[in-house]
Amino acid sequence: MSFRELQASLAQTGYVADDALAMALHLALALGRPLLIEGPAGVGKTEIAKALAAVKGARLIRLQCYEGLDAAAAIYEWNYQRQLLAIRAAEGMGEDALFTEKYLLKRPLLEAITQAEAPVLLIDEIDRADEEFEAYLLEILSDFQVTVPEFGTITATCRPMVVLTANGTRDLSDALRRRCLYAHVSYPSPEAELAILGLRAPGLEARLARQIVSVVQALRHEELEKKPGIAEMLDWAAALSGLGINDLSDDPAAVQASLVCLLKTAGDRDAVPPELLARLIGRAA
Repeated sequence: MSFRELQASLAQTGYVADDALAMALHLALALGRPLLIEGPAGVGKTEIAKALAAVKGARLIRLQCYEGLDAAAAIYEWNYQRQLLAIRAAEGMGEDALFTEKYLLKRPLLEAITQAEAPVLLIDEIDRADEEFEAYLLEILSDFQVTVPEFGTITATCRPMVVLTANGTRDLSDALRRRCLYAHVSYPSPEAELAILGLRAPGLEARLARQIVSVVQALRHEELEKKPGIAEMLDWAAALSGLGINDLSDDPAAVQASLVCLLKTAGDRDAVPPELLARLIGRAA
């Protein structure tokens, strides 16, 4: 599949990828390398892995990163309860019999490398995890294998397609970056966002779609704590459609109330009073 064919296939799933991102995905697949995708929150980084899994007809295995994430939650741990039951049931059981695959609990990373068919492994928001956790990833991202001290080395039967996302909350290590191809995703251009809206909400009036994109694009240039992302834009479009609004100037009060879909903090709600929204709608008309 060429990168143009991949780009077209992603569009069929509802994901609009620009040339740079489509090429990065294509090369990551061709070279069997993980792809690190950075960008602000809300630009659709997680959706890339979901769309790729849909295109490939592959299982999506997701590891959501967070502060304090460790190997027991991400890679594997032993089923101690089952081991204790086995010891009680069989006196004289040797230690070697306890540390077998039968008692191994597979977490997302180990699960991903033991599939019969290559899955898509999404390591989401890697920058939320501690720096120490990155060291656990290096063996997997380099050799697609996991070493279990009591058991041995487990090597991937099929290499997963790996996508890592990061929001830029902290710097990632050079060692991690060296193991990945790289792509940066920003907020979409007005044309791209209109195309996304057209794919996800094909029944929306063309005039309303243009107004929605114009207002959302303008709001991202305001001093907001949480700028509205693509998902918020789609939620707002669905809400307006459900309210029966075909033009943002038809019912100012309802449109103002519907901003709960876009603005997610009290400060941001205060920062967009009716007067400002009216000006933005006026420019979009």
